Amino acid sequence: MNDFPSFLSALRLEVDEALDRLLPDTETEPAVIHEAMRYSVFAGGKRVRPALVVLAGEAWGGAREDLLVGGAALEMVHTFSLIHDDLPALDDDDLRRGRPTLHRARGEAMAVLAGDALLNRAYEVLAREPASAPPERRLEAVRVVGDAVGTAGMIGGQVFDLQHEGALDGGGPAHQAVRSLERIHRLKTGALIEASTRLGGVYAGAGSEGVEQAGRIGAELGLLFQIGDDILDEVGSSEELGKTPGKDRQARKLTYPGLFGLEGSRKKALQAADRCLALIEGLPSGRELFRALVAFLVHRGS
Repeated sequence: MNDFPSFLSALRLEVDEALDRLLPDTETEPAVIHEAMRYSVFAGGKRVRPALVVLAGEAWGGAREDLLVGGAALEMVHTFSLIHDDLPALDDDDLRRGRPTLHRARGEAMAVLAGDALLNRAYEVLAREPASAPPERRLEAVRVVGDAVGTAGMIGGQVFDLQHEGALDGGGPAHQAVRSLERIHRLKTGALIEASTRLGGVYAGAGSEGVEQAGRIGAELGLLFQIGDDILDEVGSSEELGKTPGKDRQARKLTYPGLFGLEGSRKKALQAADRCLALIEGLPSGRELFRALVAFLVHRGS
């Protein structure tokens, strides 16, 4: 199957089965927190990050059932980040994945706690599963995700993003602004996408060189993904995005369209795509599906 949307649609069912198994059910006390966790996890996400774990892992011969565990854990981390990102103290959004954000549906306190619980559950899963994986691989999986989430990764990127609200002055791509934008995107979005491909390599036993190669592919995919998000925030509708469009522009955040314009941003996306395609050529297998993924990401921002 070389059609990435079809691959993603089929895989999503497997990811959701893994998530359903790995998350506490709503009969387990305290039921209210488990229901809140599931409200956000099963709100209709595309499951791109789990798909990247599977794509990278299968490129090195990893077992699908092992890779789904890591993918489910990363989806928990991703959902945690969305719940907290939507809070009034951060982006203050009312809509996520086409439905009310968790703090609007269940209150701010429950949203904070549900996000915390999802992050913690992800680490529990990574540390314990799959039971068949050598302990050193499970330990490395925890390290990879921990590095991606912490202050040197996603949380650090969120801090830089907050510090640069109101920084866009419409004066064009000044050198310092471009560096700040790249750092924000590399950390806030790119770190978890890079972790996805790295994690696939770890579970597949790809070795240090293979894991590094997978990470470089993930880094370029992360940039391509975020440029597309920036463009969609400018031109997309709430129905297309599943969230409120134009929020970054209203906050005068640093974005690719804000610094380079829409056409300049699309050119940057194509450059990232070319770099990614060159790295994909070195994969032991799965190159066609990875190329289809790059085409998918380019198209969403076109």
